[in-house]
Amino acid sequence: MGSLSYLNKYLYKYRGSLLMGLLFTIFYNAFGIVQGPLIRESINSLSKVLSGKENLEGAKTQILIYGLTILGTTLISGIFLYFQRKTIIGVSRLIEFDLKNEIYKHYQQLPLSFYRKNNTGDLMNRISEDVNHSRNYLGPAIMYGLNLIVLFIITISLMMSVNLKLTFYTLIPLPLLVLTIYSVHNKISHRSEEIQRTLSNLSTFVQEAFSGIRVLKSYSREHKSYEQFHTMSNDYKSKALGLTLINSLFFPIILFLIGMSTVMIVWIGGEQVISGNIEPGNIAEFIFYLNKLSWPVASLGWITSMVRRAAVSQERINEFLTTKTNLDSDQGLMPDIKGSLRFDNVSLQYTNSKTPALKGVSFEIKAGETIAIVGNTGSGKSTIAYLACRLYDPTSGSISVDGIPLKSLDLQYYRSYTGFVPQDVFLFSDTIRANIQFGKDHATEEEVRLAAKQAGLANNIEHFPEQYETILGERGITLSGGQKQRVSIARALIRNPQLLILDDCLSAVDTQTEDEILGHLKTVMENKTSMIISHRLSSVKLANRIIVLDDGEIREEGTHEELLLKGGIYFQMYQKQIADKQTNVQEYL
Repeated sequence: MGSLSYLNKYLYKYRGSLLMGLLFTIFYNAFGIVQGPLIRESINSLSKVLSGKENLEGAKTQILIYGLTILGTTLISGIFLYFQRKTIIGVSRLIEFDLKNEIYKHYQQLPLSFYRKNNTGDLMNRISEDVNHSRNYLGPAIMYGLNLIVLFIITISLMMSVNLKLTFYTLIPLPLLVLTIYSVHNKISHRSEEIQRTLSNLSTFVQEAFSGIRVLKSYSREHKSYEQFHTMSNDYKSKALGLTLINSLFFPIILFLIGMSTVMIVWIGGEQVISGNIEPGNIAEFIFYLNKLSWPVASLGWITSMVRRAAVSQERINEFLTTKTNLDSDQGLMPDIKGSLRFDNVSLQYTNSKTPALKGVSFEIKAGETIAIVGNTGSGKSTIAYLACRLYDPTSGSISVDGIPLKSLDLQYYRSYTGFVPQDVFLFSDTIRANIQFGKDHATEEEVRLAAKQAGLANNIEHFPEQYETILGERGITLSGGQKQRVSIARALIRNPQLLILDDCLSAVDTQTEDEILGHLKTVMENKTSMIISHRLSSVKLANRIIVLDDGEIREEGTHEELLLKGGIYFQMYQKQIADKQTNVQEYL
């Protein structure tokens, strides 16, 4: 229960509704259990008629009154049952809503390093399946638990007031019923979890097969894919049939144990009637009480299993909720940002890597200046972009903006001044307009079109049937690689950022389109601090200065002409790309 104590704040928040639910539970059971004495008196009236102690007409009138009273109390009990379920289950849904919002909000605040360590499926499972298990504790488990306690107190009190011996024998099979149901339900839960995992794997396999259908067909792997699906489907079928077998035994066992209690009532009760200790109506009364107790008592095993699963799930949820971001602002400053950016002996080593991504990097970009960062794959170019956006903090060294330490600035405020186009483009399954407007809330139509034009995308959009209302597929699959990159650029440009960071965002476009985009960017970059990161040297022509990275360290720095004269890494990269370009032209001719 330690992990579930985290939910106490929500129980306290909705304490008024829960107290009302408790009252409805008491009234529901009180009006429901009062039918027992009425049934007893009805049977006793019939017994007296048969024994000649009472006339038939008088008995009919009494039985009619008892019947109408039972009908009335049943109706009232049903009304209170409705309000009980509506209130308590309703509270559990409200808490589920609050908890999911809390988890999602917390996810948004966690740093990028958190997402490098945890996969998306696990994140989704904790906010969906695990929250649902916690809700079962907050709703059904609490409701049935309260119902059992209230009903047990009222019913046992009435039973003991009638006959202690009959009460004792009636209750003998009930603990066995609880243990049996607890054991069976644990097996059902275990099998259900196995089936859920199997179904999840099967769904993932099918999703990947459909998403990669072009690759699958191009390699003629349809038959192999079907064999894998058939094997996994058979595994799912076997486990599902095993669960069906256990479920088929569940209700017969319950009915058998309830039947044992009924036999005990008739047997022991019959002896008591013969001895004159109780009346015949008491047997019917006790059978009624047994039926009232059986399912709530049987639910005790189910409740226990639900609470146990909820505790495990809440522990998993708490594990992430207690994870704190390391990207807090120590002062929360919000000055007017000009865009001067300085790296001072910055090093960074990712938590899942043994090799530093950056080693003692130092450079400065003056406000309004454009620099280019080039280097081979794995040299640390993208890491500089992440640090400039403060998606990570350096392991050592410091980063400052306009002379103010980056850690002292309010994080959201600082990022509102930045426009970042990542190397790995991500587009939402929405319209082109919505994907561009994502960069700026309430952007006007003119701003959207201008951003698209500056990104060299406007002409492409005009040829789409729905133009800016064109719905993109998952991750923008309906667009080419170059079109996706340009939508991402337009998304950054619409922000009109003071600090623009382009991380190899022109790698998928041809030379002509690249020149067009760079021509637009030349105007956009005026009076803005810009960082162009690329492995293609043709993309750095707008830069005032070029930094060459290799193995996480700055090896060279200067203008294009200065670096060519040095004959170092930049010169070798330039020569190689010129040679590759000439080779491609010759092959084309």
